[in-house]
Amino acid sequence: MRFIFKLLYRLYRGGSSLWHWSQRRFTLAGLCAAGALVVTGAVGLDIENTVTYQAFSLLLMILGLAVAGSWFFRAQFSVARLLPRLATAGQPFRYRVALSNLTAHPQGGLTLLEDLADPRPSFSEWLAFQLAENRRVRPFSVSQSRRTNPFKLVTLQEGEVPSLAPNSDGELWMELLPLRRGILRFTGVTLARPDPFGLFRSFVRIPAPQTVLVLPKRYLLPPVALPGAMKYQEGGVALAANVGRSEEFVALRDYRRGDPIRHIHWRSWAKVGKPIVKEFADEFFVRHALVLDTFISDPRSEALEEAVSVAASFACTVLTQESLLDLLFVGAQSYCFTAGRGLGQVDQMLEILASVGACTDQSFPTLEHLVLNHISAVSGCVCVLLDWDAARRDFVKKLKALGLPVLVVVVTSPGGPVLDPGPLRDEPQRFLALELGSIEQGLARLTG
Repeated sequence: MRFIFKLLYRLYRGGSSLWHWSQRRFTLAGLCAAGALVVTGAVGLDIENTVTYQAFSLLLMILGLAVAGSWFFRAQFSVARLLPRLATAGQPFRYRVALSNLTAHPQGGLTLLEDLADPRPSFSEWLAFQLAENRRVRPFSVSQSRRTNPFKLVTLQEGEVPSLAPNSDGELWMELLPLRRGILRFTGVTLARPDPFGLFRSFVRIPAPQTVLVLPKRYLLPPVALPGAMKYQEGGVALAANVGRSEEFVALRDYRRGDPIRHIHWRSWAKVGKPIVKEFADEFFVRHALVLDTFISDPRSEALEEAVSVAASFACTVLTQESLLDLLFVGAQSYCFTAGRGLGQVDQMLEILASVGACTDQSFPTLEHLVLNHISAVSGCVCVLLDWDAARRDFVKKLKALGLPVLVVVVTSPGGPVLDPGPLRDEPQRFLALELGSIEQGLARLTG
């Protein structure tokens, strides 16, 4: 079976390479001519009973001249993109491209094509996706069974380049729609010019490596009171980032033996003529744990993408409040990132979520161990899960047994059975099942 899958993978790579090359090299008229060439070649085999071979010969000659003409396009250009640092999956953005004609001849009729890093998966990723597809139960519905290509990263538009005078500059605007989160890698730019027949395009490639970080898409959450109350934080966190113990300033008082010198208020000492120090009080505030489940066999799973988007939506909501947020998940190793109240911003948390991948070589107890070791510092927990099996129910049960308020969100396949809240049966408002394809509608059911 592995040999068959490897053969299919090679066919997939070869077919996708041929399709990508033909789409870029041929114009629409050229693709029609190439298709007609194949049809007439098949039909015209019987030269005694049909004259279709004559059309085949004519098309072959025209396409041959068009391809041969592409060898004579020799021009030099320089290019510079003005890309944003961040983008968001599912939201198009425009950027400016500046071009310079480095030749002594005018250049017109050019089209700009972006060159991106090869998005095709490795054999192991492709195989995991195919096995997951075979296991997936599909509803008998065309709208539900349609899935976008999970390996396609962006939708690109070709750009029409304005005519460039000799040794002159020009610019154009390009539009790009990122389809998935992660790092979008540009490798260069291709300038294409069609042959006189308008069938085949000549290329000039210009290296121009750049990257854009595509953040996960976010959903609008309704006003919801997240679980948890204020709790004393050992080592505290002030409104600005500090290292070590941090407390909140409350008053001034006389100096006492043993007070740290850094607490002396020098202006007050100068005014009253004796040492005055600043007095602090321990801080109490809300600290949430955002637990993201990444344990799934398919690394390109739509469920994982939606789970990351849901986690990003909660991160944007929590970090607008006077609280801390600890993001906990398992990838190549266990991770815990803290943001809020000076320790990090929303963009930093989203950048982390943009790079989260599926964990296929470990099991869910790894995440449970990470969370339970961290649970003493948090006031409440939001769990975004990919399944509602026994291991995940037991995990939520343990959190409840520790007296920790919990909000559970489970991403499910469409048309599946209704999930039993299990350990959250007495708090059904704290359990939410979200079906793929209607995530935003499901999140709208959240209540305070």
